[in-house]
Amino acid sequence: MHTIDYVDPEARHVLVLRNPTAGARADQSRVDHLCRQLDAAGLVVTRVAHASELAEILAELPASAVRAVVAAGGDGTASAVANGTPVATPLTVLPLGTENLLARYLQYPFSIEALTQTILHGATVALDAGQANGRLFLLMASCGFDADVVRRLHGQRRGNIRHLTYVKPILDSIRSYSYPAVRVSCPPDPVTYVARWVFIINLPQYAGGLQLVPEAVGSDGQLNLCLFQQGSFLRGLSYLLAVLQGRHRRSSEVVHQPVRRIHLDADAEVPFQLDGDPGGVLPLDVTVVPGRLRLLVSQAWAVGHGFRHHACRGGDGAATQGMAAGTKEKAGP
Repeated sequence: MHTIDYVDPEARHVLVLRNPTAGARADQSRVDHLCRQLDAAGLVVTRVAHASELAEILAELPASAVRAVVAAGGDGTASAVANGTPVATPLTVLPLGTENLLARYLQYPFSIEALTQTILHGATVALDAGQANGRLFLLMASCGFDADVVRRLHGQRRGNIRHLTYVKPILDSIRSYSYPAVRVSCPPDPVTYVARWVFIINLPQYAGGLQLVPEAVGSDGQLNLCLFQQGSFLRGLSYLLAVLQGRHRRSSEVVHQPVRRIHLDADAEVPFQLDGDPGGVLPLDVTVVPGRLRLLVSQAWAVGHGFRHHACRGGDGAATQGMAAGTKEKAGP
């Protein structure tokens, strides 16, 4: 699983899904710019308006013909693309959202020209996904106060999301969220925990730069549970301060452990969120899906995160890179 691979150099089709509600209107010009760059490089670009259309379009193409599916938007758009594409489809992101946590983790370039080069010549790596009630998530799932904020935000949403857009739903949640108890079980562990804030982390990125599980790795075949047992707004502020100082896991009120399966339920209605989008209300069953995602990344990122070329296929890897270089020369200006 921890190996570097490459897209077939003959793969020429790129699908670009743009979330019309992510980013400012001016970001449409970035999507247009990327499409022009890919077209100039000899690729066949198809623009997709809705994630529900991805599966139908991909079904008409041989898997070997697809160079990439581009999620042009934020983390919710990337999650929608992952859910709408078959296993092993090469995915990448044109960040247009508010946080862009996946793009930040994968160090995707803001430059359209640099992203074009990644699509043309980048490596691919396999990363794990989480699956929550049958739906994939890439970064995290959570339930409690922050999921209540996400639910309110999307219920009140009118157009693009900005950081200031969160102010009203946060204030509304502060006034009314009651922090109901959530039961958390992690089979085969017989212990059932009771918590008020629950986070299930796949990749070590969270909104606002919070480092809940900074050592999380997206290729280890497991998820990371981080839960906080007490509930109130003031207690939440103390937990936030502890997270910012990197000392939250020293608290007796915090449970942290690697997991593969998690079940959450509650007697009250408790919302959950997936990658920053509303997911519904508990109960929730979460599992890890090892190696479910195939992400296009730079070779430097892949090597820096512990991925290596096939030891027994060094010649093949070198040959593939040579073919990529030949494609680059052919596609260049």
